[in-house]
Amino acid sequence: MTTQADLPLFPLHTVLVPGAALGIRVFEPRYLDLVREVGRSGGGFGVCMIVEGSEAGAAATPAAWGTEALIEDFDQGPDGVLALQVRGARRFQVQRTRVRDNGLVMADIDWVVEDESPRLRPEHALLGELLVRILEQTDADLNAIAKPRLQEAAWIGWRLAELLPLVNEQRQGLLQERDPHARLQWILDFVSESEP
Repeated sequence: MTTQADLPLFPLHTVLVPGAALGIRVFEPRYLDLVREVGRSGGGFGVCMIVEGSEAGAAATPAAWGTEALIEDFDQGPDGVLALQVRGARRFQVQRTRVRDNGLVMADIDWVVEDESPRLRPEHALLGELLVRILEQTDADLNAIAKPRLQEAAWIGWRLAELLPLVNEQRQGLLQERDPHARLQWILDFVSESEP
């Protein structure tokens, strides 16, 4: 099930997945306008991986799938550039894009309405353990994570998609996968193939 919306896009050479944190430096007028608009509306903007073009200059061609970015914090760096800290929220699929006069890409999107997160299947239990080990190495506060989260297939999949050393195309493939169990199976195969 999907719902439609109009969303400003911030194409980047990275993939933002739901729940992941991302730092963005904002210096172009079109993106400063975007931040002002989002600040007034209280909403978010879309982050899509660039499939053609660059982050600065002419409008880039975004991937057809992206993630809503919600601003959690902002600051001005020593160089005067606005630094945003955003967190990934809902996924969306781009239906059409258009470019405003100021170069900002706007998209007609369909929100992907996620089904209730299914429980981790026994064949993917190893991934739950792997995630805990990774979080321990990053000094994450495991006590702050609700225990039921460590049994949610979607949550574990997104955290591993965020933390594992994947290339953008792999992360984009996971973003586009609708089935959390299929996402976990891909991650399990990736981890198994990566072992020495």
